[in-house]
Order: sequence, then C-alpha cells, then structure tokens
Amino acid sequence: MNRYEGRRVLITGGGSGIGRATVHRILAEGGRVHTVDVDEAGLKATAEQAAAAGVAERLTTAVLDISDERSVREGVGAAVELLGGLDVLVNAAGILRSEHTHKTTLELWNKVLTVNLTGTFLMIREAVPALLAGDRPVVVNFSSTSASFAHPYMSAYAASKGGIQAMTHALAAEYSKQGLRVVSVAPGSIESGMTTGTGPGLPEDTDWSLFAKLAPVIGQGFAGPETVAGVVAMLGSEDGAFITGTEIRIDGGTHC
Repeated sequence: MNRYEGRRVLITGGGSGIGRATVHRILAEGGRVHTVDVDEAGLKATAEQAAAAGVAERLTTAVLDISDERSVREGVGAAVELLGGLDVLVNAAGILRSEHTHKTTLELWNKVLTVNLTGTFLMIREAVPALLAGDRPVVVNFSSTSASFAHPYMSAYAASKGGIQAMTHALAAEYSKQGLRVVSVAPGSIESGMTTGTGPGLPEDTDWSLFAKLAPVIGQGFAGPETVAGVVAMLGSEDGAFITGTEIRIDGGTHC
C-alpha cells in the first residue's frame, strides 16, 4: 500500500516503541516523515533502521522536548520547513509514572500532565496553521485505555490521557468545517518502553490482584507496537476519512 505517497507527516516519540513503529509503517506506505523525540540515541537507531529498509531519504529527525513551549515552537516550524508543509500530526510521545495516589508528589503529577497533556496541546497548537494549509489534514492523538478503565496506581497518567481524549473531541468539532480531522487511539496491553522494564515503575507493594482484569482475551499476551502503528496509519489515511472526534481502543479485548 502507498496510502501516504506525497503526504507529509510529523510524529513525536519516534525514538522508541509505538512512535518508532509508526514512523516505519508510514515510511513503508510511501510517506515523508519528520520524527522528534528527547532521546537522541533512539532517533539515531530509528534512522539506522530506516536506512536498512532503504527509505532513509524520506526520513528526517530532530531532538524536541514536547513539554517545552519554545522547543515545540521552534521544532514544529523547522519540521514544516523541512517537509514543505504538513498533512498529518501524530502525537505519540508520552511518559508513564506509577505510584500510590496518596504518595504522589506534586512534582510527579505535574511532570506527567505537562509531558502528556500539555505537550500534546503545544504540538497541536503550533501545527494547526500548517495542517489547515495541508492536504486532507489529520491529527492522531494518543489516549489510553486508562482514560476509561481502572488502572491502579496510575491516577496522574489516567488524568493526562483522559484530558487528551476530551481535547480530541473538542478539537474535532472546532476545526470540522476547515477539513481537519482529529482522532485518538487508546492502546492497552501493548509492549512498549512504557509497559516493559522500568517504564511503569509500579510500587514495591503492588497488589497484583488489582490487575486481574487487565489481560487481553485474544492472542498470547501483550501485542507489539506495530499493532497500534497499523491503526494510526489507517486513521491518518483516506481509509479513515469518515472518522473524527472519537477514539479507537486497541487492547486485544482486555476491556471487552
């Protein structure tokens, strides 16, 4: 499929996980991609993988902190210049921190909200003018199953993703008459940097019985990030042309 031939795409979080998988999926479908991340080494690895796949000429990368207003303003401006415009924005960057709510510091709370929610807002705000001048423009945001279902020890993360989900609906209505679609994906039970290793950082005294309902009903466990990347690619293409102001849950039936 070449659904992205001639389309210009900006993807945050392309240095790892779902963001990286989305970069590779859209490159494979013919798109021109500029991806940003705070992880310079991760971006280098993504670029090396693109080179190995023979598509490096359609990929550019840059370090960008989505939680910093100046970084976003300058980074989005540079991306639009490099791409010669903008048709699709994918807000895949985010962090997950876990703690008992009564032990959650204001610093931790603000960090999660600033990166996930404010960072998504800043990217959209700076990209909207270029998107409105683009071709069949789309914003794909990243919510989470935690926005609608109980995920213990993740109140800050859930609040940030619930905010993204609500913002998606508001933006879709606001820009509908200008041809901009705004949608979100809500991944769950997906392997990524946030769900493996030290990503979630669950408390030492975690009550694992609280996670009894957080297992997919299909497959053999968590799915790979490419599972989400395929849905993102659909939403940003003409195959998703009648989808806006909503979210698509991708969790293997965990919350069915």
